[in-house]
Parts: sequence; structure tokens; C-alpha cells
Amino acid sequence: MSYTVVIIPSRLKAKRLPNKPVELINGKEMILHVHDLAKNSGSGDVLVVTPDKNIAQLIKKNGGNSFLSLSRHETGTDRVFEGFKNFYSAEPKFIINLQGDMPNLDPNAIKQLNEYIQKGLCDVATLASSIKNKDEIKNQNIVKVITKESIEKSGFSEAIDFKRDLPNQEDKLIYHHIGIYAFTNKALIRYVNLKRSKLEIERNLEQMRALDNKMKIHVGYTSSNPLSVDTKGDLEKIKKIMEK
Repeated sequence: MSYTVVIIPSRLKAKRLPNKPVELINGKEMILHVHDLAKNSGSGDVLVVTPDKNIAQLIKKNGGNSFLSLSRHETGTDRVFEGFKNFYSAEPKFIINLQGDMPNLDPNAIKQLNEYIQKGLCDVATLASSIKNKDEIKNQNIVKVITKESIEKSGFSEAIDFKRDLPNQEDKLIYHHIGIYAFTNKALIRYVNLKRSKLEIERNLEQMRALDNKMKIHVGYTSSNPLSVDTKGDLEKIKKIMEK
């Protein structure tokens, strides 16, 4: 049994961009790009958890592991937990929740996160990169994280807040949040047994449930700035980047 497992939740019925896991980029399905970069990180076993048989079959056809989950889950983390509990019998000590829509993520970012969570300094670890321009601040599809200290200098710092909009961003340490999380075994079990918090629902941000319940989230800096594919426009951008 791997010390760490990387679990990728994936489904076809995304509201903003249905069928995005099987969209082709350089002749290869997006979910396969994400699966392969997770494998290349060398962080542990990789599992795709999905309610869709064609995604499961695609992963297995290409030599990967997949698990057919329940069709309905309130969050991607709930889907990850189902795979952790039922496929891995809740045995791994560390679980990395990797979103299936970041096909140009640097595998070293996963490795960095895996190494940090094993230090035992927090419940959840995640990553962020620099804000490149004002458009990112205004873009509601880009989640921003505010930290206690500069993560460029310290490497990791405690998260204070996560927001989609930041009307008053002066004198704050704001970064472009990257949708990847490392949980300790105990933290993941605790998280999924908590009720969805008010801010989690209002902001549509899962990480607020952890903060609202005093779970400690540490944010690490990465120079990798992967594009999360949420819209058709994002898909076209990522194709231009990866098909050069």
C-alpha cells in the first residue's frame, strides 16, 4: 500500500463545460493528461474516481486505475473520499486530491505538496502562484488565497481566506490558488464528516469548510501557473499552450 495516493475526481456532467474530461488536447483526452502527470510526479498510486463508465474504461485501457463512484456527490472531495475508503480501504496516510481539469500542471508541484504534508505541520496543504495581472483579480473563475506571510519568501504559510472576488485587495498577500490539496488521513475523514459551512455554500469553495472549522491549511508557493479548464474559452487557451 502506498504511503501517499493521488486521487483524481472526474465526471462528465460539469455545469460550465460538459464532457471536458474527454476533450482532446494534442490528440489525447484531458483526463489522461492529468492522470499521466500525476504518475510522473512519482508521489504514489494514482486513482481516477468517476461515476462515468466511459472515463473509467478510458483510464483502464491506458493502464491506469479507476473506481466507479456514486453518481451524486456534493463536492469533489466527497468523491475522493469514496475512492479512499472503498478502493484503498482508508489505509493511505496521505491523500492528494488533484483536480482533473489542470492538464498543464507541473508534476513537481505534486511532489512538492506530498513532501510538505508529510512534515505534520497542518491538516491540509495546497499550492498557489503569483497573480500575473488585474484581470486575474477580477476573474470570478480564478480563486484567490490570502496568506499570513509571503509564500515567495517562506515557501509555505497559513491560509487566512479564499475568495473569488477581492474588492479591497490593498496590503494583502494575495495569490492565484491552484486546485490541488494534500490531506492527512485524519483530516480527510474529519472533513467529509463536517456539515457544509455557510461560506462554503455562499462562495462555492470547498476549502471554506476546513477554515470555518479551524482546520489548518498551509499554502505553498509554486512558479507553475497551470490553467484550470472551466469554460470553452479556457479549453481553447490550453490547447494553444499545449499544442505548440
